[in-house]
Amino acid sequence: MIRDQVLLSLFMSLSYLLATLHLLILAIGIAAVYARWRALRDVRTVAHLPAVFLADNWYGVAAMGWVITGLWRAFGGLEKGSEFYLESHWFIGKMGLFALVFLLELLPMITLVRWRIDRRKGRPLALNRAPLLARLTLAQIPLLVLMVGMATAMARGL
Repeated sequence: MIRDQVLLSLFMSLSYLLATLHLLILAIGIAAVYARWRALRDVRTVAHLPAVFLADNWYGVAAMGWVITGLWRAFGGLEKGSEFYLESHWFIGKMGLFALVFLLELLPMITLVRWRIDRRKGRPLALNRAPLLARLTLAQIPLLVLMVGMATAMARGL
């Protein structure tokens, strides 16, 4: 009896901590996207790239955190169960927005990786894509905010 209560308490604590971590990572990710957009707007020379790369690193950490905590919450047996998520139109919509964010992120991700490699090897960088990367980054922000709204609607059973 006491052992069951302790296990239930640990289970609930882990579930709570995972949900909290998922939301904190969301805040970090949105801040990183905003910071990367601002940094990309100002890119004129290679000297401007450290701010872009720093923000991009944080965005990458957040994206990995979202995927890990999100999959764990949805399919790890800690939350409402995978059936709840897979049957929720809000969850499906949220995943659709996540896919759209990923598509918008492909060109910036590939370009920034190339810039890092070229910079390390001392090659000249074609920074003329910076304004396009800034626009693609900015387009992700409202989609991430909509994902929050969908998550809230799902949690409230709407």
